[in-house]
Amino acid sequence: MFTAFLIHEPSGDPGAYLEFKFRPHDAFLFDLGDLHPLAPKRIRKVSYVLVSHTHMDHFIGFDHLLRLCLGRDQHIALFGPPGFLSHVESKLGAYTWNLVENYTNDFELTVSEIHESFRITRTYRCRNFFRPEDEKRSPVSRTTLVDTGAFRIHFARLDHAIPSLAYAIEEKIRLNIKRNVLQEMGLPTGAWINRFKEQILHQEAPETPVRVLSKEPDGSVKETFLPLGLLKEKAVKITAGQKICYISDVLWSEANVEKMVELAQGAELLFIEAPFLHEDREIAARKHHLTARQAGTIASLARVKRFVVFHFSPKYAGRHEALQHEALEAYNNP
Repeated sequence: MFTAFLIHEPSGDPGAYLEFKFRPHDAFLFDLGDLHPLAPKRIRKVSYVLVSHTHMDHFIGFDHLLRLCLGRDQHIALFGPPGFLSHVESKLGAYTWNLVENYTNDFELTVSEIHESFRITRTYRCRNFFRPEDEKRSPVSRTTLVDTGAFRIHFARLDHAIPSLAYAIEEKIRLNIKRNVLQEMGLPTGAWINRFKEQILHQEAPETPVRVLSKEPDGSVKETFLPLGLLKEKAVKITAGQKICYISDVLWSEANVEKMVELAQGAELLFIEAPFLHEDREIAARKHHLTARQAGTIASLARVKRFVVFHFSPKYAGRHEALQHEALEAYNNP
């Protein structure tokens, strides 16, 4: 289960928010346009920011993110295309940081700039005045940026006259708790289930104890330990994970289409730009953008279950339904 939505209406700044139900502290932002419509409590959950490129409408929200998270014990990993490090450093360098050494918490950014075959990563810590530290240069696989016990972040490098990155976040597996079995075993639901899921995702040994806390009628807390393997076998249904994909600002070309279809293949949800109607495909090509028909075609070729179009051009004010209809028509009749 997940929550995913556009931050703005389809004609507003590009950007989407993603949060998995059972991993509330690993929220994701796709792009950094104007973030003001997004509740601060959601922004403070963000652990990963995936930026397609740094045109203003995709990056102006960096300052808002920084201001909300400053002074908090939070770590955010940011990813972006070539030139991303210098753009982040320019933002950080625009402010005076003479008081931050007094902060109790040390807000930290880890920023990665993605090239064709390698990445450059630097760390920026609040208490060190956001100076660049710990630069690392490492090879990058063809499609994968992050691989944790719970999910992977994939990417595609696309042509928008400049490099523009598209992203997909894929759960490795989904863990569904059989609550009726827990009840039969005399076990409560509660926060312990999240830790139990973490133990499964990290592939801990079957004999590893799972700590279950339950509240007794007299108000006391009872502590029970059960073997991970036994509890997993009885009370968990494991199914394939879901994929959420985000594609913005890209030219329709054979090479780009191949990459987009591969990245989005089988996604539960695809966010994809559709700035122009197909009647204006020459304008779209000149501006290195997609038409709604092209967006729907990509969604169909990738066999996604659902898709949402966004980044509508201002020229279609009052005609949003035409863009959505054209995309859906292409999806249903590729």
